[in-house]
Amino acid sequence: MAHASEADTTVASLSETPLADLHRKLGARMVPFAGYSMPVQYPTGILTEHNWTREKAGLFDVSHMGQCFLVGPDHATTAKALEALTPGDFQGLGLGRIRYTLFTTTEGGIIDDLMVTRAADAGADGTLFLVVNAGRKTVDYAHLAANLPEDVELVVAEDRALLALQGPLAAAVMARLCPAAATMGFMTAISAAIDGIDCAISRSGYTGEDGFEISVDADKAEALASRLLAEPEVAPIGLGARDSLRLEAGLCLYGHDIDEATSPAEADLGFAIGKRRRADGGFPGAGRILSELADGPPRLRVGIQPEGRAPAREGTEIHDATGTLIGLVTSGGFGPTAGGPIAMGYVSADSAAPGTSLTLIVRGKPLAARVVPLPFVPHRYFRKSAS
Repeated sequence: MAHASEADTTVASLSETPLADLHRKLGARMVPFAGYSMPVQYPTGILTEHNWTREKAGLFDVSHMGQCFLVGPDHATTAKALEALTPGDFQGLGLGRIRYTLFTTTEGGIIDDLMVTRAADAGADGTLFLVVNAGRKTVDYAHLAANLPEDVELVVAEDRALLALQGPLAAAVMARLCPAAATMGFMTAISAAIDGIDCAISRSGYTGEDGFEISVDADKAEALASRLLAEPEVAPIGLGARDSLRLEAGLCLYGHDIDEATSPAEADLGFAIGKRRRADGGFPGAGRILSELADGPPRLRVGIQPEGRAPAREGTEIHDATGTLIGLVTSGGFGPTAGGPIAMGYVSADSAAPGTSLTLIVRGKPLAARVVPLPFVPHRYFRKSAS
């Protein structure tokens, strides 16, 4: 979760999502986040919300995220335009499929990470739906507007909200309210109605759990959220638990674990670079990125397990066995499901192997730790078996 200092500092300057009134009715504690007033927790508290999401189904308001469309004359044109800015393979993206990708700089850094959806409806072909990070959407939209060809238009969807229903019982809830959604595979999307409300539904999320993200007209958001919360398995979840859940899942938070100084190879995000793109290049920063993927980057994002109970927060120094400073923690805290403190950070490549001993400097004192594989808690995404 971003620190308040990164967001607007006065309440008057903060934006609100279409669900702000509902959050207040539910007793949420609101905090500044990426320029918005957002719920950090509800009266039950972060630990209860975290565990509820791991065991049942949590409902998150992620309407602060940026939603936009790239609209071109056909899929090939729009895909090619996006491929000029990212290392993803979008020409090969099937109908109703989603792909995680990155906007990269000419130096190989990461401008933002985002999700890209090709509609399941062939009648909407030529349009790609993008969801970008809240704190980067202004940068992303300007980047797109400045670099898209004349025959591809950027359409920003300011009038939409975004909800995320996450957890092992999310599919059971959706089976009652929208049967077509319950049979979707991970990283697929459909258009369907929930309780008579038209929605764009994806099976994806940011917790490591099975779940769905639901884009809806802003004026229908509160009715949809209230309908979902009426189900016994569903509870509202704030940014605090969202952060502990994504950290346990080993997922990056922009501005913390990735930024314009970080390459996809360093961040261990090579899976986002398609096979064809690795062979052909042609995306910003391809020289550095492909070289690091082939030969290894000088540093790597790793999972870190501190000994004891003291958490290592963002900015904590990481030293090797000789006492040499080799990196910094980028995300850290207590992992309720992991059962103790966990962290992610960057270390020099020769100290990145699982099992490597590290020393963290926490409150001025050395704390023993070791490199561990990511994620800390296994992902439970829904993978459809081949028929």
